[in-house]
Amino acid sequence: MGLKIVENFDASFTLTPEAKETLFNLLTNSDFIQQISQQFSETSLEFTELLFQPVPYSIQTPKGMPPEFEMYYKSDDYIIVNVPPNFMFKAKIFNPSRLCAIYRKIK
Repeated sequence: MGLKIVENFDASFTLTPEAKETLFNLLTNSDFIQQISQQFSETSLEFTELLFQPVPYSIQTPKGMPPEFEMYYKSDDYIIVNVPPNFMFKAKIFNPSRLCAIYRKIK
């Protein structure tokens, strides 16, 4: 079995207003933000309302994310987390199957 090289991957997606509202409520929940803060030893974080779908690793996407989001990966002022699967289920988001959320560190 060989590896299949993905040349182009469409990472665009659209969320229904209801799904987006539910997901954003879960991602801004103080208990969840506190859990992330403790994991990364940060005092305070805020959700930037930026989401992206992970993409296959390639020469153009070495970080597994759309190129326009790599600036957040490289910055010490942001944290990128996987959206928990139970959040996706509660928000009734089944496509895409995975999302990442970007949080800003508050100094």
